[in-house]
Amino acid sequence: MALSAFAVPLQFKNCDLFGTGSLSIPPIQSKTIVVRKKPWVIEARARTRVESPKVRNRRLQKKYNGTQKKPRLSVFCSGKQLYAMLVDDQNKKCLFYGSTLQQSVRSTPDCTTIEAAQRVGEELVKACGDLGIEEISSYDRNGFARGERMEAFEIALSDHGFLFR
Repeated sequence: MALSAFAVPLQFKNCDLFGTGSLSIPPIQSKTIVVRKKPWVIEARARTRVESPKVRNRRLQKKYNGTQKKPRLSVFCSGKQLYAMLVDDQNKKCLFYGSTLQQSVRSTPDCTTIEAAQRVGEELVKACGDLGIEEISSYDRNGFARGERMEAFEIALSDHGFLFR
């Protein structure tokens, strides 16, 4: 194909640098290329060394299931708010729900979300006393890091013996 165009040797004319004469280049020899029978498979995963916190949390939720007497405490922390739930996984029921958006938590308008998160923790402790819950099976942060709101919530729970810090 393209190699047949170079079958004739090339001729160079006079040159000031190399002098007179002709230089002939031999034709290019074609070689057979061995093709592998199996194609190369490249597998790439995002974040191979650091596992995603969400993936790890989903795996742990299979292991820790809440019951009516020992529910799972699930906490979701958005950009500005905190939401907490006591979950009975066996009966698929939510035993308690509290968030920093509730009017009972934000009684004063100048209340910060950190103070509201602490009040959510205190309401959760009161609800546990009403429901007869003395301990929780697992504390599920949903893969979120501990921020100021999460820490204020945890302090309110650890003061009453639900979490060990």
